[in-house]
Amino acid sequence: MEEAKIIHNKELNIWEALIPVIALIIMLAYNVLFVFGDDALSGSNQFILLMGGAVAAIVGFRNKVSYARMIEEVGNNIKSTTGAILILLFVGALAGTWLISGIIPSMIYYGLMILNPTIFLPATIIICAVISIATGSSWTTSATVGIALIGIGQAMGFNLGMVAGAVISGAYFGDKMSPLSDTTNLAPAMAGAELFTHIRYMAYTTVPTISITLVIFIILGFTQSPTGDIDTTALLGSIDEAFNINLWLFLVPAAVIFLIVKRTKPLIALLAGTLLGGLFAIIFQPDIVAKIAGTDSLSFTAAYKGVMQAMTVDTAIETSNAELNDLFSASGMSGMLGTIWLIICALVFGGIMEAIGALSRISGALLQLTDSIFGLFASTVASCLAINFTASDQYLAIVVPGKMFSKAYEEKGLAPENLSRTLEDSGTVTSVLVPWNTCGAYQSSVLGVSVFDYFAYAIFNYLSPFMTLLFAAFKIKIKMLKEGK
Repeated sequence: MEEAKIIHNKELNIWEALIPVIALIIMLAYNVLFVFGDDALSGSNQFILLMGGAVAAIVGFRNKVSYARMIEEVGNNIKSTTGAILILLFVGALAGTWLISGIIPSMIYYGLMILNPTIFLPATIIICAVISIATGSSWTTSATVGIALIGIGQAMGFNLGMVAGAVISGAYFGDKMSPLSDTTNLAPAMAGAELFTHIRYMAYTTVPTISITLVIFIILGFTQSPTGDIDTTALLGSIDEAFNINLWLFLVPAAVIFLIVKRTKPLIALLAGTLLGGLFAIIFQPDIVAKIAGTDSLSFTAAYKGVMQAMTVDTAIETSNAELNDLFSASGMSGMLGTIWLIICALVFGGIMEAIGALSRISGALLQLTDSIFGLFASTVASCLAINFTASDQYLAIVVPGKMFSKAYEEKGLAPENLSRTLEDSGTVTSVLVPWNTCGAYQSSVLGVSVFDYFAYAIFNYLSPFMTLLFAAFKIKIKMLKEGK
């Protein structure tokens, strides 16, 4: 990505450059709002991205850009994200072995144990954050533990919008900061940043935001007068029955964190975590490994088959509690193919837009509107919000601005992690605040609380874009390309 050259096309005017973008937004909005809804990501949105690329190609042909040049640029784009695609596959494999080894269940188990009636709201944020970091999914967190916490909050007499806001705030914090999250992988892939560099850089804005959120919820907790006790006995008992819960299991995530801190290459760190997860599964959860392999006893072949299954395809561990069954499932590498498919289709659109000079023309027009770095950050935030409102999908709110603004950030001498952080701060987390967005519709349906009821309490989500703009305005942690670190 650092060696990519900016393609200028003097014959292309700004309106021609915007035609593919406008066409893409219209097609995506129709596809999501009126036809497929939440199922749009199963393939139709990916095809719409290809159709957007076709519109861009037509504009290119009218301006004497050759087919070969477009295909070459698409190829360059895909080549630049090879590492990100491999990381996604390893993330899927790691999630599988961390599930069957009991690592993720142990995180959830000890997370639930910290519940205390006097600090229910901040505890809800912490629990959802821990589980979302462990699973990499805000959706799964809300659909499992989130539902349980809503029920507990209702029994205690809490405002359900307040509880839902705490669930969503914690779940999306974990989703942002987890290397297992698809959006956390997608944002740096679109911006040309490295995964763990992106996560470390994102912490500068994310940690203050979640800290403010926690303080506000602690204050809100003192204004409530809940009654009753929080009973997690059934949940803890079901987890304990299904898995061998053991503190030794935390050695694996500790080892991965150590490798990350030591700036080990992401693929190496993830591979190590995956293999250690598989080894610990054989040691601590032999019955589960054998069951996945379809046998009654653990042999070398059964151990190999069970771990390999967890790494590559769907795996589900059943418990005596139906609420937990969805949580204790993973899709392995196969579960990442949808995101990879989306990335490739987005790169086709972005590659053609770059080849015809449209991205250069659009970024140039934006830079003419404002000569400041803050203006560029503000334009990125506005674009992410606009796509969340119009295209109704958080992935597209990352993909389209990511490809559109990457060259503008490069021209300003800004490191790509500035863009990837802004994409997550404004694209990922605000999607849940839009009722007709796939994320807003999903969370509202799962938690049984309307977007309008939890909107005011999803503090982390609407505070995040303001935090990234605050950092840009005061030039806090704005990394330049020529900086040594």
